[in-house]
Amino acid sequence: MNTVDTKDAARVLRQHAEQQFAEELDELKKADTHPRPENWQMSPWAVCTYLMGGRLDNGFEVTPKYIGSRRLMEIAVATLATDRALLLYGVPGTAKSWVSEHLAAAVSGDSTRIIQGTAGTSEEQMRYGWNYAELLAKGPSRQALVESPLMRAMTEGCIARVEELTRIPADVQDTLITILSEKALPIPELGEEVQAVRGFNVIATANNRDKGVNELSSALKRRFNTVVLPVPATEDEEVAIVEKRVREMGRSLELPAEPPALEEVRRVVRIFRELRNGRTEDGKLKVKTPSGTLSTAEAISVINSGMALAAHFGDGSLRAADVAASLVGAVVKDPVQDRVIWHEYLETVMKERGDWKDLYRACRDVD
Repeated sequence: MNTVDTKDAARVLRQHAEQQFAEELDELKKADTHPRPENWQMSPWAVCTYLMGGRLDNGFEVTPKYIGSRRLMEIAVATLATDRALLLYGVPGTAKSWVSEHLAAAVSGDSTRIIQGTAGTSEEQMRYGWNYAELLAKGPSRQALVESPLMRAMTEGCIARVEELTRIPADVQDTLITILSEKALPIPELGEEVQAVRGFNVIATANNRDKGVNELSSALKRRFNTVVLPVPATEDEEVAIVEKRVREMGRSLELPAEPPALEEVRRVVRIFRELRNGRTEDGKLKVKTPSGTLSTAEAISVINSGMALAAHFGDGSLRAADVAASLVGAVVKDPVQDRVIWHEYLETVMKERGDWKDLYRACRDVD
């Protein structure tokens, strides 16, 4: 792993999980008396405690990284302790990448062995490539070989992450089959293979609403244990997630604004949940659902954008006018269909809520 000294780490825009929560990871390692799988930085119990939060025997408080079902996290961690790879699956914005990063940080102390899946991801990015200057000068050799993050994870005995697996072309996806089955990566050009060291495993993420989805082959599916991450079950749970992440990101970005009032967060979350579910929270009125996903991650983005407006163009306190611009942009993805749905929601739901008049007017002004 490329290390960053303390001074430089404080200046980067976004720290890796193992940098941002280094103190918690260190405290957990000290307190961890449970058995650890080979090459794991801590035991499965400690990894789950890191994800879900809790108080250690010495009084140290570990903050929760995932707010939801503990059993889901236990299943995910237990999977990584076996020879099965882990697939985190669900709709966009359900913290799949977030959980993947923190799992890798806790298990291996390094979350940077990552392949970002896109429609252009090639087989070389999954397996290995070549330094063509070396290749032309000396022919195929170890010196000319360029290891992929997946190959490095195999040789180091750590976790590799494959983000957005279903965005990768199907023939490239299937290059994982040999690695996951045989725990080896053949290099035919050298007549060699790389065998995975104990501790190696793969965490992949995929969502089921991506228009560019490439279905996983049944052969590849069989090599994963799938954990479906659901949307937050209740409004209170989703509000807690948004409030926590906004507070953390506000500190990271050093926004000179007051933390958002809980009620402002709750209003954004309720709008998203109602439009996402197709009915008001009390169940009395049906509403149309827009084309966007309106995920928890987008709610966090709306509040963060509002905080930036409040900090730099307001008085530092988050108000309805600061939230409205990003809110309308998050809902109205299709300028024709979604705009009609949004107008209907404004007039039939938001306008009728007496304590929402300020937000209703701000949204109308933006529109």
